[in-house]
Amino acid sequence: MKFQLAVNLERMDTSTNMEEVKTHTLEMVKMADQGNFNIVWAAEHHAIEMTIAPNPFQLLTWWANHTERIRLGTAVVNAAYWHPINLAGEAAFTDLISGGRLEFGIGSGAYQREFDRMKPGLKQQDGWRYMQEMLPLLKQLWLGDVEHKGKYWQFPSSTSCPKPIQKPHPPIWVAARSPITFDYAIKNECNIMSWPLTRPFSEAELYKKQLDEAILNNQSNFKPIFAMMRHAAVYTNNEAKEKALTAIRLVLGQFENLFKNLGDVENGFTKQIPLNQLVGREQYNPDMLAENLLFGSPDEVITKLKHYERLGVDDFIYYASMGLDHEEQKKSLKLFIDEVMPEFS
Repeated sequence: MKFQLAVNLERMDTSTNMEEVKTHTLEMVKMADQGNFNIVWAAEHHAIEMTIAPNPFQLLTWWANHTERIRLGTAVVNAAYWHPINLAGEAAFTDLISGGRLEFGIGSGAYQREFDRMKPGLKQQDGWRYMQEMLPLLKQLWLGDVEHKGKYWQFPSSTSCPKPIQKPHPPIWVAARSPITFDYAIKNECNIMSWPLTRPFSEAELYKKQLDEAILNNQSNFKPIFAMMRHAAVYTNNEAKEKALTAIRLVLGQFENLFKNLGDVENGFTKQIPLNQLVGREQYNPDMLAENLLFGSPDEVITKLKHYERLGVDDFIYYASMGLDHEEQKKSLKLFIDEVMPEFS
């Protein structure tokens, strides 16, 4: 099993200085590079302080200049927010200046709030339609001239300038949780990242079943890299455990706000739904979170990861960002690198 890192520039409130966020995020990326993580992922989000990522290619370019070997991925660009020629060129240029280290992840978007601002009138549940028109077109643009007359984009003959170093193109990833997306990934020879959110291990088993069925139904010889993402915290005492659980519950309250599109965002900060309003909600139960997420002592985390390895997960994505204190985040990542990863080397 290989390991990947998902990390965001995040601010939970105004008490955190943006310079501190910048320094911390880069330190985490450099730790992952030196600790033999395979890929580091940058998101795309807009007008939200908890995930500051207006252009993932800028983040990857920044990280490329401070790392040596780790590969650099977008997780994920939202197809509906981009023009195909622009996206093809940005991705190819990032591949060029990083020495061919780009991993290209594309998706259909998460929050209606962002669609209302970036693509007014488009419903989040229809974002996948843009992704499915975009992806084949990008592959053509990376190869040479193409004229396009599609439903969402139309343009005369054009190509990507520059072209990517990796031929015929960088590895492509899609975020998948539903059968239709697994099927699309196999048809288009894309690697897959899945995120069970806070759900139990049975959710990961469901994703593996859907992947196997998609391969079988398409009679495909293509074997994608199957990556699984979980929020992660490695600790050695109860105090650190409680810090991690408090942090993730606060972040989940903010996610609840965004998913419901409640509009409770002020100056980029998402208002936290009070925890006393979440009592009895299974997805916020501390015992459940400690069990389902990649939380625990080094030995507990190793045991959990071996379940994923036996399931057929090729790469595990350590999701570091969850509002946890910066020093606690670094302690956790160091424990993971020093005491967990050697068991899978």
